[in-house]
Amino acid sequence: MPLFSEKRFIRYPLFGLIGVLAVFLTALAFFNWLFSLIGFFLISIPIYFIFKADSRQRKETERYISTLSSRIKKVGEEALLEMPIGIMLINDDYYIEWTNSFLASCFDEDTLVGRSLYDVADSLIPLIKQEIQTEMITLHDRKFRVIHKRKERLLYFFDVTEQMEIEKMYEGERTVIAIVFLDNYDDLTQGMDDQTRSSLNSHVTSILNKWANDYGIFLKRVSSERFISVLNENILQSLEKSKFAILDEVREITSKQNVPLTLSIGIGVGMPSLPELGTFAQSSLDLALGRGGDQVVIKQINGKVKFFGGKTNPIEKRTRVRARVISHALREIVTESDKVIIMGHKYPDMDAIGSAIGIQKVAQLNEREGYIVINPQQMDTGVKRLMEEIKQHPDLYAHFITPEEALEISGDDTLLVIVDTHKPSLVIEEKLIDKVSKVVVIDHHRRSEQFISNPLLVYMEPYASSTSELVTELLEYQPKRGKINRLEATALLAGIIVDTKSFTLRTGSRTFDAASYLRSRGADTVLVQKFLKEDIETYIKRAKIIETVTFYHDGIAIAKGDQDETYSQVLIAQVADTLLSIDGINASFVISKRLDNRIGISARSLGEINVQVIMENMDGGGHLTNAATQLSGITIEEAEQRLKAEIDEYLEGGTKE
Repeated sequence: MPLFSEKRFIRYPLFGLIGVLAVFLTALAFFNWLFSLIGFFLISIPIYFIFKADSRQRKETERYISTLSSRIKKVGEEALLEMPIGIMLINDDYYIEWTNSFLASCFDEDTLVGRSLYDVADSLIPLIKQEIQTEMITLHDRKFRVIHKRKERLLYFFDVTEQMEIEKMYEGERTVIAIVFLDNYDDLTQGMDDQTRSSLNSHVTSILNKWANDYGIFLKRVSSERFISVLNENILQSLEKSKFAILDEVREITSKQNVPLTLSIGIGVGMPSLPELGTFAQSSLDLALGRGGDQVVIKQINGKVKFFGGKTNPIEKRTRVRARVISHALREIVTESDKVIIMGHKYPDMDAIGSAIGIQKVAQLNEREGYIVINPQQMDTGVKRLMEEIKQHPDLYAHFITPEEALEISGDDTLLVIVDTHKPSLVIEEKLIDKVSKVVVIDHHRRSEQFISNPLLVYMEPYASSTSELVTELLEYQPKRGKINRLEATALLAGIIVDTKSFTLRTGSRTFDAASYLRSRGADTVLVQKFLKEDIETYIKRAKIIETVTFYHDGIAIAKGDQDETYSQVLIAQVADTLLSIDGINASFVISKRLDNRIGISARSLGEINVQVIMENMDGGGHLTNAATQLSGITIEEAEQRLKAEIDEYLEGGTKE
């Protein structure tokens, strides 16, 4: 029943009307008392019934309010005690003063009163101490969202176990698209007859179909070298746990048949839109192929990238046709620019300087001014010797500028060529990338997730020994308006010699072709050895680091520099190279404090261990046999522990994010 009925609101105007009639009848009594008496009698009847109805209405209202109050009180008590929300009151000493029955049942106990939180649920202590208002915790295999009322010392527990399970189920069933690519299929099958090619196709398809059936993946071949597969995130997690063993399986089975076929897989995950998933998968595949193939790349919506595989040395796939095409494309871009600025990585080595000099020559042959950015405070001994020699040639030395000068002369029509790196964070002056709209990237390192955005031209060949080798090939297809001089050829040759450790590592037939071309242009190997000489102080420093060597697992050597002394990156690399020349060492890692006070790790291997994968997991990069990283905010000992953890992870069979 409503508290105020419509009749009560109508009754109040009737009282007013009766009052007016009473006044009228009273006045009438002075003239005719009989009519007045009859009138009073007539209006007393409705007044009686009105008052009687009003009295009944009041009693009903009072009874309704009393009943409602009792019901509300009862519901409140029942809700407090019986509703499926846990309630807990605690004191300042973290002892439980009261809980409702629901919360006690969650702990499978009759009562929790008087118990300490340290005994019952110690995970709640940090929440209370840190005055966190809302937190997700797990109690007795149930998930609870806990709301903390600090002033009241009150905790609410909302059971969200089913909700979390539904969310997990939804996430696990989300669609994932993967593109499976046979890296070197075209090259391998070019000279095969139809029967052999058909046999290889059948064999590879059989392996992949079995893999797909085992994991519940839909797999469809869309071309001779490409497959499209659809799976979900639960299946993807299973594949990650297996470290994508399909890579090793295909490589091992095909190699037994003298057909070294490898796989690359690009995976898109985390996007609700199928076209976006496909774009992510293709982007991941491009990254995998840019890093040399034989690996899996998973690109996620949060920008993180996971790598699996990539443990074998990439097979050389570049051709002179590609070098000629890139050279012509570079020529067109150069001629359409007013000037060319060339920049390598911080603390440039011989390869960065040599390739920069080569690109400056490309600009000169196309009648454009070229300038090489170098920071005088970021040069090691070898580069300083090279620069001293360049100073004896004013025509070449005039093309070297500082980062400040580069920012000043760059404009809208300036071309920026990045050599020997593709990471914006590693270039000498990152502001140049933001200022210049036309950027070309030439590098021989395996591509990482960090990459210069929107370049006009990218020439990345992880199969090449050095960037100097790539630039030398580009020079061969440039206009013949002039020839590179002896010093320019020597600088390029020095870059090749340093990166190949005097033609012992990552050296292919194309490397010797480039070196032969440079020798024919007057490159001086004696002058190169002069640049690479070291002083006695450096030699002693290197020997002291070698004295600290320890072995971790079979064939892995780790050496450390003095915590209180700084070392150049070149010296750290030289120690790693020296360790690798010792019998019984297959991989070497050298840890020391750099000149910029960061901790540097230089890694080398003979090819059995992919040090690039290990360094990438520590935010570095490089090649299978030659890699490095720099770490901030940690000590040498902490860096060593982290390195050992990454080595363990690698040796267990895969890489991680």
